Amino acid sequence: MSRARLAVALVVALGALVPSSSRLELVTLGPRGARPLAHDWQLREGQYWQIESSTGQAAEQTEAPGPSGSACTPGMVAIEGRMKVDGPNDVEAVDVLQWAACTDWISREFPERCAQYDRSRWLELSGGLPTQPLHFCIDRFEYPNRRGTYPWIGVTWFEAKELCEREGKRLCSEAEWTFACEGDEAAPYPYGYRRDSEACVIDRAWIPVDEAALAGRTDARALAEIDRLWQGEASGSRAGCRSPFGVYDLTGNVDEWTTSVRPGERPSILKGGYWGPVRTRCRPSTRAHGENYSFYQQGFRCCADVRRP
Repeated sequence: MSRARLAVALVVALGALVPSSSRLELVTLGPRGARPLAHDWQLREGQYWQIESSTGQAAEQTEAPGPSGSACTPGMVAIEGRMKVDGPNDVEAVDVLQWAACTDWISREFPERCAQYDRSRWLELSGGLPTQPLHFCIDRFEYPNRRGTYPWIGVTWFEAKELCEREGKRLCSEAEWTFACEGDEAAPYPYGYRRDSEACVIDRAWIPVDEAALAGRTDARALAEIDRLWQGEASGSRAGCRSPFGVYDLTGNVDEWTTSVRPGERPSILKGGYWGPVRTRCRPSTRAHGENYSFYQQGFRCCADVRRP
């Protein structure tokens, strides 16, 4: 066995011996020598990765809940209003019309990105769209819903669903997530109509992924690759990445699992985009992955029904 392969094998073996609740300070070894991990990773419940942080707040300390906050448990935001809905037969009317309102394209190719939308034009175009009433609660931050903590990543749709249910919550529907992001106007971005590369954690350079290294998911080789790829931040780090309802990090940082509202399709829908140069708008969805899919930049947040008096 070569020196490089022996070094990797030793790291993987050591990683298997690390208790899931302990602090991880593994070193990855390769042909060019040792490289310490850039972040202080924790393996949560033996399955999910999270960067350790000493600045996280408890749910009840996050922010004042607002006038309708009593409808939700601490740390959640009450969302109420009318969402602009798409047309029949999965016609994505909002996305199509937003294309017509873009006045400054960064790229028209997938993943298409618009630097500036004409708000007046958008409101004119969208004025005739049907709407539906929504009233629900949503976590203010990515799971585990604490300002100043990092999101849990590498979670499948099934696992995200179970983690929400443990807290007496549920995964958000894609409609709930979208409305919490865009508000009554169905604005393209949670902060309005101009794409802001500083408001949220977006547009960071794409790094080629070694998917074979991620196959082990919780072993040392997977951790080393996750550490190399990671470009996210702690939840709530950027005051500008806030929706009209006061929900943070809905675009950028990490992708978030939601549940499809379209009959007959797989339920596992990702929203929001991650830190890379992708669409990172409120309305688009990623519908390509099954319920058991997990990746290095995926997280989630929970929703719940409002509490009735």
